[in-house]
Amino acid sequence: KQRINKSLKKYKKKRILIYFVELKKTIHDRKSFDCGKKELNDFIKTKGVRHMEQGISKTFVLIDDEISKAKKPILAFYTITSQTISRELFKKQNYPHYPIPVFLIAQLAVDKTQQGNGIGEVTLIKALEHLLQTRKYMEAVAVTVDCLNNNAEKFYKKYGFQDLNTLQSGRKRLHLPMKSVENLFKNFDKD
Repeated sequence: KQRINKSLKKYKKKRILIYFVELKKTIHDRKSFDCGKKELNDFIKTKGVRHMEQGISKTFVLIDDEISKAKKPILAFYTITSQTISRELFKKQNYPHYPIPVFLIAQLAVDKTQQGNGIGEVTLIKALEHLLQTRKYMEAVAVTVDCLNNNAEKFYKKYGFQDLNTLQSGRKRLHLPMKSVENLFKNFDKD
């Protein structure tokens, strides 16, 4: 929690300069994106726009506006959607006896040229902020992520995500309660 509070303070200073926009195939250069992970590269290049057209998920990108190319290079992106998960995964909660709504950060990646600059952290914060705003219109009890590898798991745990003690498609699933997200941004807005 301390880590994300520190990150939020840094982010607050950068917030005016950093903004994510909805992925558009006519504007954004998807082909040049390379985060070093084939699955994430393939997603942004071939599936992101299609999934949005099909109503499956929404992808938001950070672009470099300073580059005057016809298509803007993507520096980072995140993809969000909603889903339900078994109430049994939340043992300590008194939820009804049917699947529980959650948000899913389905994809989050930073281009190799930007890695190590804190852009991953800012991307996560923007995704959480976006989901907190979405919660005004649609309820969810948590934000979930399915970790691509051990590095991804360490990254998310660093920001307070906890094990759900389940695998999704062979990947470890983590969650961050929406109450925690809400509290983080309440504190952030007070600073």
